[in-house]
Amino acid sequence: MVRTLAVSYVRVADVERITPRMLRITFSGDALASLMEDRPDQQMKLCFPRPGQRVPRLPGPDAEDAYGMRWYEAYLAIPEPERPFMRSFTVRSYDPGSGLMAVDFVLHGEGGPATRWARAAGPGDVAGMVGPSSAYARPLPGAGHLLLAGDASALPAMGTILASLPAGARATVCAEVADAAEEQRFDTAAELTVRWVHRDAGASLLDAVRSAALPGEGAAAWLAGEAGTVRALRRHLVEERGLPRSAVEFSGYWRRALTQDDAPTEEDLAWARERTAGA
Repeated sequence: MVRTLAVSYVRVADVERITPRMLRITFSGDALASLMEDRPDQQMKLCFPRPGQRVPRLPGPDAEDAYGMRWYEAYLAIPEPERPFMRSFTVRSYDPGSGLMAVDFVLHGEGGPATRWARAAGPGDVAGMVGPSSAYARPLPGAGHLLLAGDASALPAMGTILASLPAGARATVCAEVADAAEEQRFDTAAELTVRWVHRDAGASLLDAVRSAALPGEGAAAWLAGEAGTVRALRRHLVEERGLPRSAVEFSGYWRRALTQDDAPTEEDLAWARERTAGA
């Protein structure tokens, strides 16, 4: 059954500094219990108020639909000075007992609207949420050995994927972060190897993946982060390491020098067509 793409409000319950450049914000919300699923890598969008607003203006409930276009048209119909800033995130965790959802925010220097909002966030502050929805869920490729590679923006999803792996599974993580202070601990029952790639030392995520030990058969990969880097990683795994295209799940979370407020480029559209085709 395809679920509708819900539009709702969430309220800040707590703010915790995970590393110098990452905040974990915990949210409550009346709709969370009906929206959260027991699966890793639940992706959704958060909407942040414009300057002068305390609560972001969202499309009404009649804009919800199974394919996600009607609400986006309604979102674009909001006058730009009142239209909320919108960014994509991964649900880091959800506790059915407390009804609280945790989301990790990477703080990018002075940053854009999401970083500015997160730095100033406190209990009671309100954001909008679009999704998550099972209509956009993509299952992980099955494998005896899973490679996870990405930058800091991919760490929340990596954490949920690793937590879902059973005992006996094997996983390798190659994670690019600013420096050693940004390293995190992953909880998993799987046999885990982690290689941290520090930008301040000039290390390369692609080099780390190139040197990662993978079995000749039965390996799969999950890649996320800056779109250009993800493309290069995928080319290496498919063309040089021989992984089947169907064994490499990939997602460009962000684009260098562009934001989600910018129109998609031709390269973005080609990327989307390729993912949709399951290439």
